[in-house]
Parts: sequence; C-alpha cells; structure tokens
Amino acid sequence: HRGQGTGVTNDVGAVGAFDVSTDRTGRFVLSAYYYQSTAAVHAVNDDGVATFPPVEWRFTAQGAHAILTDRSNRFAYVPHIANRGPNRIYQFRFDAQTGRLTPGDPPFHGPEEYLGPRALAFHPFLDVVYFSDEQGSSVTAYAIDPDEGTLSPLQTISTLPAGYTGNNTCSQIRISSTGEFLFAPNRGHNSVASFRVDDTTGRLTAAGRVGTEPVPRAFGLDPEGRFLFAAGQQSGRLASYAVDHESGDLTPLETYEVGNNPMSVQIPTLDG
Repeated sequence: HRGQGTGVTNDVGAVGAFDVSTDRTGRFVLSAYYYQSTAAVHAVNDDGVATFPPVEWRFTAQGAHAILTDRSNRFAYVPHIANRGPNRIYQFRFDAQTGRLTPGDPPFHGPEEYLGPRALAFHPFLDVVYFSDEQGSSVTAYAIDPDEGTLSPLQTISTLPAGYTGNNTCSQIRISSTGEFLFAPNRGHNSVASFRVDDTTGRLTAAGRVGTEPVPRAFGLDPEGRFLFAAGQQSGRLASYAVDHESGDLTPLETYEVGNNPMSVQIPTLDG
C-alpha cells in the first residue's frame, strides 16, 4: 500500500512475523507468524502506526508463510508449507471496517499433492490467485469464488525444466500489474521462471527461465513491470533484469553487492 507514515515501528507479536502486508485500504496491517501458528490483524492509527492489541489473532497451524487480502478486500488467505506445516491454505472472510477475520467454509483448502503453498499473488482483474509451492517446485492457480472466497484449483505448473533432478524449493511469487506475466524463483536450480498468463482463464504457460544468484529467496518486480530484481541469499548479491513486454523474457542487466543473507526486496512508489 502506498502512503505516508511516521517512521515509527511497533512490535506486533511475541515472535517476529514471517510476512506483513496491509489490506487494500491501508487501514489494517496483516501478519503471518510461522512459529506462533497465527494470523493477526492490527489497526493502523492516524500516524500510520500499527496499534496494539490486535483486532484479530487467529490460530491456524505451524508454517504460516504469508497473508494477503484479495482485490475485493473481502477475503484473506494464509498459505502454510508442507514439510513443517500442514500443506494448507487457510481462507477467511475479511471485514474491511473492523479488520476481523472469519474462517471460510471450509476453513482451509488442502492440496491433494505435496505442494507446500508458500507465497501468493492475485491476478489484477480476474478472480484468480497464484501460489508458489515451496515443496512442489511449482505454481498453482486457483479460482476464487466471488461470493464465498473459497478456492478451486485450476492448474499446477512446474517452475523447473524437464528432466531436472536436483534439490529445489520455490520461494516468492510476483505478477505484473497488467496481469500478462508471472514470475517465481527456484532455490537450488537458482533461476527465475517466467510464465505467460491467459487474460481470459488465468491459466499459465511456461515462458522460460533465466539463471540468477544462488538461493534467490527474495525478489521484486517494479510497479510498471519493466524490471525484476532477485536477491541471492547465499551470495549476498542482487541481480537486475529487464522484462520484455512482449514475451516476458528476462534480460540480465547488473549485479550489486547488498550484504549477507538478503531476505526481502521492496520497490516502493514515491510521491513527488
């Protein structure tokens, strides 16, 4: 969410959150706690500071990795990985007036395969959401029921080339603001996979992969979708790429030293 704050920080949980986001209005901060098995919501005051206590504190399961509200701001989803978690996506109704979360019916979607949903990205105009699958080394697309918010799987597609047998896990996921291209990095194969997105169905077609820094845990796509940045957790370097607007192909540009163990890449939009 774009806006102005005070620079003040607040502790919002006993253990650090694995993921923090705002709802679509910026009035609430949502956080997922991997070890506390919890999803929380905090109201944001007039100074832009998350307030305590939280307006919502929902126990889910260990392995909570992310939380986001959908484009309608009526539903929230919390993916949980597989090896240290239950291999589920918890689904909630979100009240944009109060910040409260109400479990959906059913309260979670459990993939039939050992996928380990980790991070998510919403299509900008279709009722479709995409999850990167940590253990499955794949991306799964789900249709969102616009009335109930429940998820129905559409497609699971590998992020790896055919025949690859080495160790690998997926991390984050990004979709372009136009909804044309989706990207997911591979930790192990050490690449960023690109996909074309069908503008009617939301289904994905593999567009290729480009090598990147070792263990690309974090990456970011600029708001205009022109540049992608991938951070190598093992190398301490940030690789930049130009995004081809016709094909979604990535062209390597520069590499930058950013320090040990980079965990997040954020590309803000600044006023003025």
